[in-house]
Amino acid sequence: MALGHFFMAFPTDFFFYGALGLLISKLRKIAALGLLALLIAVYPANIYMALYPEAFPQYSINLLYFRLFLQFIAFYWAYSLSTARFNPQ
Repeated sequence: MALGHFFMAFPTDFFFYGALGLLISKLRKIAALGLLALLIAVYPANIYMALYPEAFPQYSINLLYFRLFLQFIAFYWAYSLSTARFNPQ
């Protein structure tokens, strides 16, 4: 049970530390790229949830598909924070 909890908390911790990294200008680019990689890594889980909503009865199908849409906004946000516009040298 402890190992299962570790793998569930692991991505959440990285989202938290990535968000903290965005606040520090020297770390912003690498934090944004790390968050982008993490968002891409968890996207298949969101697709699975949308394709098999019966496995997740506590969530409405509309919410599951809305999550997929929000993920693309998060992709763009993380990518844009890694560009030179937000990281002046």
